Amino acid sequence: MLQRVSQVILVAASAFVLVSNVQAADTLAKIKGTGEIRLGVRDASVPFSFLDQKENYVGFSIDLCHKIADRVKQTLGMSSLKITNVPVTSANRIALVNNGNVDIECASTANSLDRQKQVGFSVATFVSHTRWLVKANSGIKTAADLKGKTVVYTQGSNALEFAKEISQKNHLNLKYIPAHDHGESMLVLENGRAAAFIEDDILLAAKKADAKDPSAYTFLPESYNSLYYGLMIAKDDPAFKKVVDDTLKSLMASGEFDRIYKQWFEDAIPPRGIKLNFPMSQDLKARVTSPSDKVPS
Repeated sequence: MLQRVSQVILVAASAFVLVSNVQAADTLAKIKGTGEIRLGVRDASVPFSFLDQKENYVGFSIDLCHKIADRVKQTLGMSSLKITNVPVTSANRIALVNNGNVDIECASTANSLDRQKQVGFSVATFVSHTRWLVKANSGIKTAADLKGKTVVYTQGSNALEFAKEISQKNHLNLKYIPAHDHGESMLVLENGRAAAFIEDDILLAAKKADAKDPSAYTFLPESYNSLYYGLMIAKDDPAFKKVVDDTLKSLMASGEFDRIYKQWFEDAIPPRGIKLNFPMSQDLKARVTSPSDKVPS
């Protein structure tokens, strides 16, 4: 009898988990019920998602997500839709999407096969490459010059994995310092606690451009891989993913995506009017022509 009761409890618990997971992944129904879409935002991920001089969240990914919010409102036949910004970090962004606190992350997250086990992604919105940023007067000219030195990375990013692979392959014997966000990573490099900052090239370019003296920093020549950024959403939620992807594909086909890109990567941006001078790469142009969420295996 006790075994029978245990089996019933187990089946009931399994059914509850299954139902809970289905509900958690039904983002459109959740938005319809609450009248709210929750955007995951970053405060210092220039030019994707950051705070301007008025403490408003702005950026390339923010603009794309607002276009998606408009499409969601239209799709659901809602007269109004509240947009709520939820601050996220590299360390907690996946968890906040998984637990439903964030409906779509509007920042700078690279799509990967490993991350696809936990979350979903839109079609690619950017293509980046992993690189090193060092002080121009450090005497470090190539990655080989980093042998035995300490490097900094931002917690929650893929950078640590790449750094370890590079170190092992080239016998660099690197040491590592974690930082809370990209701003802190840059500060660690600035104050000399680390010889190099490893991260996606566009994020490094943004920190360099925003430094007190951009000429004090330089990139090493090595470039390691292609990283396909996407807007992160719940895993196994095809209805919401279709709305997200259809919105982005429409922007790409109309030329609006190119205009938004130029605004944030080539023109002057807040809060200090800096220019990243980062024209669209051939890799990204190919994805705009043929949108896809595929990533290299």
